[in-house]
Amino acid sequence: MTMIKICGISSAENAIDAAEAGADFIGLVFAPSRRKVSVEKAAWIVGEIKKTENLPQIAGVFVNLEAKEVNRIAAYCQLDRVQLSGDESWKYCLDIDYPIIKTIHVKPDTEEGKIMEELEQSNILKLKKEPLCLLDAKNDEAYGGSGKVFDWQLLNSIAAKYKIIVAGGLNRHNVGGLIKSVKPWGVDVSSGVESIGVKNRRNIKDFIKAVRQAEKETESATG
Repeated sequence: MTMIKICGISSAENAIDAAEAGADFIGLVFAPSRRKVSVEKAAWIVGEIKKTENLPQIAGVFVNLEAKEVNRIAAYCQLDRVQLSGDESWKYCLDIDYPIIKTIHVKPDTEEGKIMEELEQSNILKLKKEPLCLLDAKNDEAYGGSGKVFDWQLLNSIAAKYKIIVAGGLNRHNVGGLIKSVKPWGVDVSSGVESIGVKNRRNIKDFIKAVRQAEKETESATG
């Protein structure tokens, strides 16, 4: 089953919507972004999520912050995972006390071999827990959340070897194509479930429905 992460959650209502719709992960952004939440608000949102029956894992998204501060925020907010979306090295990951989602930025000129080399670094270091790797489109204006799709053809052999989460410009209209062609371990969406910059319950439900439908069609096609 494809894991689904709804990122950029900024209200308890949206968090509960995502949980009830069947999201496996939700992301709270602590880095500079229009979706950024304060530490105090994040802690409150987490408290509200933990009251739901369908409890997703909660990831905090950080960019180039001192590891000690990341650990402090993660502990205060009771996060399940830490997502590193900046220029953090794999060595930096050794100082993080929580399971990691490590973002690998895919530029227009990025080659498959370069991505594979980056992923292989996760096997060299003995991290406390096996990391997840998230591939997202990179541009000069932001580390993530650009809403832009990168070349999925780069991922065919990579997805067969590694547990990767794919982000970047996904929505209910195109996520099915990704799942059928690449079969990633997980998908991540933010702007693709928003209306006028705000998360929308119907859009979240429709995105998750599209993922599950694509899975069924893929299973039927492969017999």
